[in-house]
Amino acid sequence: MKLGTIEHDGAPAAIVAVSDDEAALLASPYHDIDALIAASTAERAAAVEAALATGARVRIADAAWLPPVRRPGKVLCVALNNSANPDRIMRGPDTPAMFVKPSSSLIGHGRAIITKEKYGRVHPEPELVVVVGKGGADIPVEQAYDHVFGYTIINDLTSPTMRDADTFHYRAIHPDPESPDGIRYVDSWVSYPARYKGSDTFGPIGPWVVTTDDIPDPHTLQITCTHDGRLVTDDNTANLRFSVAEVVSFASGFMTLEAGDLIAMGTALKKSATGGAVQNVDLTKLGGVIEVSIERIGTLSNPVEQRA
Repeated sequence: MKLGTIEHDGAPAAIVAVSDDEAALLASPYHDIDALIAASTAERAAAVEAALATGARVRIADAAWLPPVRRPGKVLCVALNNSANPDRIMRGPDTPAMFVKPSSSLIGHGRAIITKEKYGRVHPEPELVVVVGKGGADIPVEQAYDHVFGYTIINDLTSPTMRDADTFHYRAIHPDPESPDGIRYVDSWVSYPARYKGSDTFGPIGPWVVTTDDIPDPHTLQITCTHDGRLVTDDNTANLRFSVAEVVSFASGFMTLEAGDLIAMGTALKKSATGGAVQNVDLTKLGGVIEVSIERIGTLSNPVEQRA
């Protein structure tokens, strides 16, 4: 089942795909996927059945898309979670490393990505997203899929320029009982991602959420990224270093997952046959249209609006 959230008659509206060209509007109170996730299984099934039977139809090509989950409590992103090029990691943890992307950065399919000169270089990062359907803490790996509602697409835009600017090389203070003053200094690097990952429009997402009944295995999906029609990345979710179940379980051991939370599983990085890399697609300089496609989910497409 494919579900989405659009703007219809000036207000949010949830839709369910009827065909490749048409979708049906769900009736009130289901104005977005957030509301559908919050509903019981029986209530959700009844609402979708009613929409497919009698709901007003909209042409998908004419839809004004919103982020499918409009107000996620948190957007967790897994860093460097791709095994296609492990040589890039000089040193790192043997468990998932995560950061949080603000929900204010999210925009819908077809909406403009804003780049500004002060952002410096901005490049795309195509990723599979897990949509949490049932909250929980300390979730066992073998029960993780019970907490997944479905999957969508995100373009986790990144500014290496702002990352460099917000990186500190400093001496971290550690306790040292053998030192006269009880401390020792350790040469360290730390980077804070608020700007370079969370600027406005740095989270294009959608258009569809595909429920788990239509994607029983999220680790067999082709994922591609194109810029102005040129294929940049051609990868597969089989190359994810940590699986969906492992990430859901690990994350829930530190922060309670809530229904509607999103987990971006890490960037597809394998180069296409035409070569190049996503890091070479500087949207601040090039503009254009960036698209991310994931098998069985769809295509997320966004134009770039360059501002001074």
